[in-house]
Amino acid sequence: MKIYYKQLILFLIALFPLVQIQAQEIALQLYSLRNEMKIDPVKYHELISEWGISALEGGSTYGMTDAEYSKLLADNDLRIIGVGAEYLQLTKDIQPIIDQAKKYGAKYAICYWIPHAEGPISMEELKIATALFNAVGADLKKEGITFLYHPHGYEFAKDRNKVRFNYMLENAKNFGFNMDVFWVKMGGGDPLKIMKKYPGKFPILHLKDRRKGTPGSKNGQGDVESNVILGTGDIDIAGIIKEAKKQGTEYLTIEDESSRSVTQIPISVAFIKRELEKN
Repeated sequence: MKIYYKQLILFLIALFPLVQIQAQEIALQLYSLRNEMKIDPVKYHELISEWGISALEGGSTYGMTDAEYSKLLADNDLRIIGVGAEYLQLTKDIQPIIDQAKKYGAKYAICYWIPHAEGPISMEELKIATALFNAVGADLKKEGITFLYHPHGYEFAKDRNKVRFNYMLENAKNFGFNMDVFWVKMGGGDPLKIMKKYPGKFPILHLKDRRKGTPGSKNGQGDVESNVILGTGDIDIAGIIKEAKKQGTEYLTIEDESSRSVTQIPISVAFIKRELEKN
């Protein structure tokens, strides 16, 4: 019995690196195919499956009934892991968000934008949003849903030499982050340094690379055509994936907003897979 026990332990130790490799799953933000879905949602859901992706951030049914869309997902081995949580809805009634997440069996509800005047968000607005997110996050947690915020670059202005976004990172008690590395870079932040400084706060990442030479912006706006194949731009995507493996980030979500997304996404999938296979 002791010999068998030792053999089992050695087997598990040998298996552990493989388990680590498989800990992250590649996902797709369906906004990447927003134009294509208007033309033929069935075709493009089938294509996503062919790319080897099964996890999606979404929520729209593209004109189908709930039953029709659920069948389309099931037929292509697809599932929704995250739904949108509009800021104004969060201030009113979160039940519709809960209902949508549960309809899909989605684990995450994500706020992608905080309404504010054009330009960087003010510190006061950021503090109000943080308090709201903590309250909402506590309520969603009771329903088995994790609340996340997706930064958009407008949070990176400074007050007294301190980046405003740091306040949110340091005071997020009941919510985490779906960090879009492109927008963090656009705002002047370093996504890899942020991950290392605040480990465990990023269960989902939006992996989106930026064409070299693209100017930054702190207003949450930029040229979507600057989205390039992962690993070919000026963001350390490889380093971010390595850190995601270390931290146990659950989903590496591709979001490609460019007009070339259909051709770029499968190449980006291959890049992520290669990086995940590295030690």
